[in-house]
Amino acid sequence: MANTFHLAVPAGDLEETKRFYCDVLGCAEGNQEPGRWVDINFWGNELTLHQSEEKLSGVRHDVDMGRVSVPHFGAHLSEADFNELKSRIDAHQLVYLDPPHRRFLGNEFEQETFFIEDPNGNVLEMKTMVNPEVLFER
Repeated sequence: MANTFHLAVPAGDLEETKRFYCDVLGCAEGNQEPGRWVDINFWGNELTLHQSEEKLSGVRHDVDMGRVSVPHFGAHLSEADFNELKSRIDAHQLVYLDPPHRRFLGNEFEQETFFIEDPNGNVLEMKTMVNPEVLFER
């Protein structure tokens, strides 16, 4: 698991949020302390969901595609995995916070991205890059 990112977030109702990540998004659960926290395999990264009372709400910041929710987190996926995820979201009739959108058309950073919320208000930005190898070349 070299270079694996870890993030812990408040989950609200842990069981409901765990179902969202596992059943809707297709992630796998891992180590856990029932009723307190659970690790989720978030496309090769460790996302820890903590049972919590607080419900999150973010703010919006201006970027090229409009106003996006901050804070947010997500993953860069292959085009096939990204399209499979969109199909899962549609099959579960999940409403996009910001629907799929292509950004940076025609340049080296071209990508498709969308934003969704988990049941506790954590915002996820999922994306696929046309040229993922250029992400950190600068």
